[in-house]
Amino acid sequence: MGNKILMKGNEAISEAAIRAGCKLFFGYPITPQNEIPEYMSRELPKNGGIFLQAEAEFAAINMVYGAAGAGARVMTSSSSPGIALKAEGISYIAGAQLPCVIVNISRGGPGLGNIAPSQADYFQATKGMAHGDFKIIVFGPASIQEAVDLMQDAFDLADKYRNPVMILGDGMIGQMMEPVEFKERKKIDIPPKDWATTGTRNSNGKRRIINSLEIEPEKLEELNLILKKKYDEIEKNEVRYEKYLVDDAEIIFVSYGTMSRVVRNVINKYRKEGIKAGMIRPITLWPFPKEVIRNIAKNNISKVFISVEMSLGQMVEDVELSVNGLKPVYFYGRAGGMIPEPKEIMEFVSKLKY
Repeated sequence: MGNKILMKGNEAISEAAIRAGCKLFFGYPITPQNEIPEYMSRELPKNGGIFLQAEAEFAAINMVYGAAGAGARVMTSSSSPGIALKAEGISYIAGAQLPCVIVNISRGGPGLGNIAPSQADYFQATKGMAHGDFKIIVFGPASIQEAVDLMQDAFDLADKYRNPVMILGDGMIGQMMEPVEFKERKKIDIPPKDWATTGTRNSNGKRRIINSLEIEPEKLEELNLILKKKYDEIEKNEVRYEKYLVDDAEIIFVSYGTMSRVVRNVINKYRKEGIKAGMIRPITLWPFPKEVIRNIAKNNISKVFISVEMSLGQMVEDVELSVNGLKPVYFYGRAGGMIPEPKEIMEFVSKLKY
């Protein structure tokens, strides 16, 4: 066991990125993620990297596009409105099949909203990131330690699949402090970046060209089918989740990120009262653990599914699709940066009919 260090979430995420081999960071300030660019501006140059504050979010993501195209490990970070401004560039990066890591320390919305923690960016991250048919891998860490651990995975999977990967946190993950350990990790085998624009031809003697523009519909459809094949592979291989006391549970909660910590407290209270409750916690929000949820819905033990979120209901749609009418699905959530408390969740559950 290594030494644990007490760190603020944003700073721990930054340190984990540097240790994962991130060499370039492009971003723009926005609360509550400002400690990420601050930390990177101070520490990344000490580790042979470059930090650059762009003039705007859309400029930052296009710098990421260029650096990723040259084969560098590169990341950006922002908070909800800033991620929206990066959306066009993220679509270009996905269309060009380039690896990068994006961190969203999300806040209350819509509009400018506030700087309180929120999960109202779930749709944005998993379904409507930007224009066109594309997907990005999305991790929803529930603790600072998990965010640190997932950062190495984020860079590795981005390189493995040549695809953007997002760490979707919230204001709590970014601003609270917890003890973290930076573990030695086994790096996965990454294919050589024979596609990167390094100024030389690739091993087949061909020019290296990176582009997401295809004028002819037939060729663009061909690209879309190539991307779909990749996304199918990701769905097959990269689904991650945690089961908490679900084997004998009649009440199945589904929750992710920091909200799942509150739900865990609810479950512990129920268990002390003899009520059999459990939780499925998606760690990958895309790909979503739909088969896991469906298999639990098929058993004769589970009676009801409840999605608990810091939003007015987004992940609940994926829960409903996964359950597929086998059991009733309910939703409880708060919006605008409000965090549901155990007492109000339990009061909601007490009124359900199932």
